[in-house]
Amino acid sequence: MAKQSGLGDALFIAGNDLSGDFTSIGNVGGGPAPLTTTGLDKSAFERIGGIRDGRLEATSWFNPTLSHPVLSALPTTDVHEMYCRGTALGSPAACLIAKQSNYDGTRGDDGSFTFSTSSLANGYGVEWGQLLTAGKRVDTTATNGTGVDFGLGSPPLFNGSGLFGAQFYLQVLAFTGTSVTVKTQESSDNGVGDTWTDVTGGAFTAATGVTYQRLETARGQTVERYLRAVTTGTFTSATFAVVAVRNDTSTVF
Repeated sequence: MAKQSGLGDALFIAGNDLSGDFTSIGNVGGGPAPLTTTGLDKSAFERIGGIRDGRLEATSWFNPTLSHPVLSALPTTDVHEMYCRGTALGSPAACLIAKQSNYDGTRGDDGSFTFSTSSLANGYGVEWGQLLTAGKRVDTTATNGTGVDFGLGSPPLFNGSGLFGAQFYLQVLAFTGTSVTVKTQESSDNGVGDTWTDVTGGAFTAATGVTYQRLETARGQTVERYLRAVTTGTFTSATFAVVAVRNDTSTVF
């Protein structure tokens, strides 16, 4: 795959599409904190992985009717953030359950008025996965989504299956109807010979309005190569985004 720019990205926060108000992403990072365990008999550092962490720093324009009411609330509860590097089916996306630590405004001498926002992971660290929706997906009836290829899977077999479970993120951005249930399904060959089946632990709680959720399966669960997002329920319109994070190596929170 060729190198890419950051054009055409999206940022969803707590069931709100704030992509048009954010002007830049300063930092999407995380991972295990390195612990130095160098022995007396070593001449170079030895390190092991410590606590997982994550952060998302971004700059937004002042919009009193969209981003400002969401960000200025500075909730003490967790916020759900989904940064999409592109909005095609299968595009990489970083998800974060976090505490929003600030909302700092700057009025430039050129008349600009921007805000810096930092979010620090709470409980899980930053998780990079792939979109099971092409950015935002709008369903007007129960729909089977298109499968996304998650690759070769876990060593040593590399037979297409991830052997260490998965996490799933959902943001419902708009909804009209009674309820919609979004679930994930799996297949080893994109449904050609292996029928699509529900991922165990991969069904979100039925949504009745704007909402957001995170799921994780059992840690040792096998997850097949292809995944898709499916909707059922009674509704006339559901706008939502889903990210899947398949674990091809052991992952512990």
